[in-house]
Amino acid sequence: MISRVRVGGVHHSAPAKSGPPHDPPPKPVPPPPPAWRRWLLPVGLLITLVLLFGRGLFVAAPSTSLSYTDFVTRVTAGQVRAVTLDDKGGVDGTLTDGKKFTSRIPTVLDNPTLVGQLQAKRVQVKAKQTGSSLLSVLFSFLPLLLLLGFFVWTGRQAQRQLAGGIGGIGRSKAKINDVERPTTRLADVAGYEGAKQEIGEVVDFLRHPDRYARAGAVGPRGVLMVGPPGTGKTLLARAIAGEADVPFLSITGSAFVEMFVGVGAARVRDLFAEARRRAPSIVFIDEIDAIGGRRGAGRLVGANDEREQTLNQMLAEMDGFDTGSGVVVLAATNRPETLDPALLRPGRFDRQVTIPLPNQGERAAILAVHARGIQLAADVDLTVVARGTPGFSGADLANLVNEAAINAVRADREIVTAADFDTARDRLLLGRRDASNALLPDERHSVAVHESGHALVAALSEHADPVAKVTILPAGMALGVTEQLPEAERHLYSEVYLLDSLTVRLGGRAAELVVFGHGSTGATNDLAGATALATRMVREFGLSAAVGPVSYSTGEAQFLDGEDIIGRPYSEQTQQLVDSEVARLLRDAEHRAVDLLTTHRGLLDRLTAELLDHETIDGSVVQRLVRGPASNVRVGEPAPLG
Repeated sequence: MISRVRVGGVHHSAPAKSGPPHDPPPKPVPPPPPAWRRWLLPVGLLITLVLLFGRGLFVAAPSTSLSYTDFVTRVTAGQVRAVTLDDKGGVDGTLTDGKKFTSRIPTVLDNPTLVGQLQAKRVQVKAKQTGSSLLSVLFSFLPLLLLLGFFVWTGRQAQRQLAGGIGGIGRSKAKINDVERPTTRLADVAGYEGAKQEIGEVVDFLRHPDRYARAGAVGPRGVLMVGPPGTGKTLLARAIAGEADVPFLSITGSAFVEMFVGVGAARVRDLFAEARRRAPSIVFIDEIDAIGGRRGAGRLVGANDEREQTLNQMLAEMDGFDTGSGVVVLAATNRPETLDPALLRPGRFDRQVTIPLPNQGERAAILAVHARGIQLAADVDLTVVARGTPGFSGADLANLVNEAAINAVRADREIVTAADFDTARDRLLLGRRDASNALLPDERHSVAVHESGHALVAALSEHADPVAKVTILPAGMALGVTEQLPEAERHLYSEVYLLDSLTVRLGGRAAELVVFGHGSTGATNDLAGATALATRMVREFGLSAAVGPVSYSTGEAQFLDGEDIIGRPYSEQTQQLVDSEVARLLRDAEHRAVDLLTTHRGLLDRLTAELLDHETIDGSVVQRLVRGPASNVRVGEPAPLG
């Protein structure tokens, strides 16, 4: 597929995104339990079995059971040495040969002569009283007590594993930076002078709350930072905490919600209670839209009651804590349009600070910050690099510098050149160049014609952005690329600029029609971009006389790329009219591009030959061909055939 990159226009390929600055490293994992704990269960079971069934194991020698008659006979014969009698008639004795025996005296018989016989034979007689003492009772219940103790210990271990016990589930998961506070300062954040000045008042309030009290002013309770991903919202929050030199409690919105009902609200209460204990302090909630969405938005398909309870608790906490407590809440989101209105009212989030994509000057300053530890060659001009990266966020610029350094290392160099930055930018916008993706000769010629059409139409259009580079080297999904860079960043786009943009987008297909007489699949990406631009011109910008000055909202996220998130806000008849107007704009743009290239066919052929010879040419080559002495061409007017 042939692709054309327009950097800085109404629509451009989204640069590769990278995440916000990393949070502090997580706490180390707790050490594993000691090895002796694994032996508790088998040892406890062994002791229980011994106590229940091992009484006979401790008998020193076996004893013989004698009947009462045999017992009396042995006493008469003088064969008994000693006996022990109890009050139940039990007899434990020892014979003269040392053997043990047991017997029982019938308690129904009253035989006083037995005592006389024992005394006559000099038998040692002892008496004992049977009965249950406290110690014997406890000993009998010892196995049961051991078993109950084992179950209690197992239950407590399970509670500790479940988020630190029952009370630990509701504890906040905020990362508290108190001892090692953030070292980032506002001076470390390049650009965004307006945003830094606005949120810098939070630092002044935390440092000098008495100044506000004397003037009767109340410091801000909450500051909501909104903007595209990668613009440095988290970095600004850490810079505020570093400037104020106060404890910094950071947490993400998704960390409040669990599968258990009520856990989110409990964590909100614990978070604000911890912040009050450490006041003055800053609470930073990243991606607050995870819990701060509009309440009742999902009534048709079932509302998330747990998320709404968490939001209600946060509203109550932000509205309830003392303004003089020195607790300031910072929050960041990419989707402010989804937040509940109650969260944005004064008294909760008093300020909404927009962190936009950096402009050209801010991009140069951000590049200088990220290039501090890199050796730059003399040909590197960060202002030029910044001009070639409109639409890049701070994270994208950091990734660009890193990719340029990697490219230098790949070439076995320690100094980063301007070519490394160009290669890194192409890598981020288009993807990796694959040398094995070789084109057939006819395909290579077709790509050269296609890209020459883009470049020549751009050079001949009065309001189009100038061409920066043209290449027919495949990269990623693109077989060829024509890059345009604006001379100055635009904030408003006129109708003539948009019409020229449509013409440039269809210049590649028009060149194929002029040279070959038919189109190809290489214009797929161009047609998609042109259709999207023409649709917005008709549906949003009111630039169609047939539809009129009407704008139909697309429902897109304010700071995130994506498709419509709401249904079509107009009828089928209006849709048919929009479709016909979009097709008319595209046909008119194609006809204009075909006419320009047909009139300047000689320039098209020369530019195609240059691309086939050099594969990559600079925009100055295109301008030299168009404005050179061999062609008296003025932009916007037909040129003679070369």
